[in-house]
Amino acid sequence: MSDQPVLRLEGVEKSYNLGRPNETRVLQGVDLRIHAGEIVGLIAPSGAGKSTLLHIAGLLDTPDAGQLDLCGQAMARATDAVRSAARGRDLGFVYQFHHLLPEFSATENIVLPQLALGHSQTVAQTRAKMLLDHVGLSARVHHRPAQLSGGEQQRVAICRALANAPRMLLADEPTGNLDPDTADMVFDMLLGLVRASGMAALVATHNHALAARMDRVVVLSQGQIVPHMG
Repeated sequence: MSDQPVLRLEGVEKSYNLGRPNETRVLQGVDLRIHAGEIVGLIAPSGAGKSTLLHIAGLLDTPDAGQLDLCGQAMARATDAVRSAARGRDLGFVYQFHHLLPEFSATENIVLPQLALGHSQTVAQTRAKMLLDHVGLSARVHHRPAQLSGGEQQRVAICRALANAPRMLLADEPTGNLDPDTADMVFDMLLGLVRASGMAALVATHNHALAARMDRVVVLSQGQIVPHMG
């Protein structure tokens, strides 16, 4: 494992409703390091700031204070252009809902982010087919999201997140909308793809059984990251 983490948060703070006395301090000195090849589970009570933490880690929001490094590059106060480029190049996102583009096929949903990064149509199509084969959807490559089951939609969403071979995957309740059996199957595929790639991953979940299958689990409590004692 490399000494340099893929994601490093140090002393990260974030508040909202900044007009005092109504300030809400959401993150109060978050420290977290995730290395290549490591899958970290994140557990947080409702309202603890999990989404805020993921948005900051995903360069969708900026911290009020603290350090944020992605792949060794300081990002806490980087320009919008630098942050946007890093999101497309280094980060993959999986959400609770698939957010696939309904007018495009499964393959096209995976091809589009690759084209946006400058890959050729041929390269993008080849990688999309490889990813769909890997998750057992070779017979669904031309299907649109409405023609897919919930589990199939989420598998396509996972493939889309991995389309550009990101260094870091951020997943927010990636199986939260699925029934238990489908959730287990989809989660197996997600873990398999992440481990095979060697990327780093931060996976937020309320499912303690799923969290236990990850390399490490942390808890966001009172604005800080603490070890999971369960």
